[in-house]
Amino acid sequence: MDRRSLMGAALAWPLASLPGPARAGSQVEEPLANSVRSALSAAVANSAPPKPSFDDIDQRMAYLRWLGEMSERLKRRKSEHVTRIEFLETVWYESKRAGLEPALVLGLVQVESGFRKYAISSAGARGYMQVMPFWARLIGDGDPARLFHMQTNLRFGCVILRHYLDVEKGDLFLTLGRYNGSRGRPEYPNAVFANRKLWQLPGEPSSGR
Repeated sequence: MDRRSLMGAALAWPLASLPGPARAGSQVEEPLANSVRSALSAAVANSAPPKPSFDDIDQRMAYLRWLGEMSERLKRRKSEHVTRIEFLETVWYESKRAGLEPALVLGLVQVESGFRKYAISSAGARGYMQVMPFWARLIGDGDPARLFHMQTNLRFGCVILRHYLDVEKGDLFLTLGRYNGSRGRPEYPNAVFANRKLWQLPGEPSSGR
């Protein structure tokens, strides 16, 4: 997507693209089977650093092109270069680790928190991906303050989103609604889908809707 198209897309969805209060954070606490809880706990506990490895030079070059383009797009929201690159490296690592599109995760972060690390919703959800504190108790170490840590928040958010995607058998519309606590309603999924477009590379296909 070129700069003119990107600006047009932003104007087409002003509510979704402008910063504002944290919008979500009302995920519903549901009973988890012991096997599910154990799997999710293991998924968030792995502390491997977000450093990518590649099988060949083409994959590495594609990643570096993505990183450069996303850094330029994110510059007005995160002006400090090192912080911006660390954030994007972590988004890429955690989304790929969970089998999610980086563009989808970036779109969700934009809607959820406006890329604010310390955002708190009216329901008490925290951080970039607006993770509810009960998740720290269910699958973490029980300390909700850790949800303000960048990699921890993105790890939790991606693992939870992947869990919901599996529960909804790949239906991304219902998955996003469940993540937001508004399953079946279109407003939140449509906002995320709109913002996902702002973080896709030209010609990049979308999985799901």
